[in-house]
Amino acid sequence: MSAEPSALERALEATLFAAEEPLSPAALAAHLGDVGEGAVREALAALAAHYRVRGVHLVERGGRWHFETAPDLAHLLRREQEQVRRLSRAATEVLAIIAYHEPVSRAEIESIRGVQTSAGTLDVLMEAGWVRPVGRREVPGRPVIYATTPEFLDHFGLASRRDLPGIDELRTAGLLDPVDAAMEAALGGEGRFGPDEPEADAAAGEGEED
Repeated sequence: MSAEPSALERALEATLFAAEEPLSPAALAAHLGDVGEGAVREALAALAAHYRVRGVHLVERGGRWHFETAPDLAHLLRREQEQVRRLSRAATEVLAIIAYHEPVSRAEIESIRGVQTSAGTLDVLMEAGWVRPVGRREVPGRPVIYATTPEFLDHFGLASRRDLPGIDELRTAGLLDPVDAAMEAALGGEGRFGPDEPEADAAAGEGEED
């Protein structure tokens, strides 16, 4: 972004600053009127570069843009220590399965986990805003299928599902316990986890419903 920002950059900056929720380039173009989506994307990239070293960053999460506090300054805005809301192991497994395999039905989640999944587990994830129903599978019974939300990407700092960690990253971060690691090794999974890849089944693990 130059010393003198363009009129479009200033308009986008003001719009995003006042917006109550993240906005896509298409939504921004429609809001601003006679502006092409391509021009909006170029201006957003310029704004993001300008804010990269400032106290707030302009970031894209799941195809939508918004301002957020620079990670190294977040502690300055906390008036009191946040109470961490920990997910049960069952909820963590279900969330991982949905993220790596979406869209999936409850029956498909249970098939991967090897145990029954209670409705309460899915309710917890939907109440957190990380999972939502996205339709029904066109099979007998037409079960509801679930997928992650833009809020899930935003909470975990992911631009898209392509940024989900791989098996090596999970192991390095200590997020695979010995049982999971042994299962992964037994299955010969040495590649990267990714959306719709079989290795994600190992990361989900098997455990009794909490």
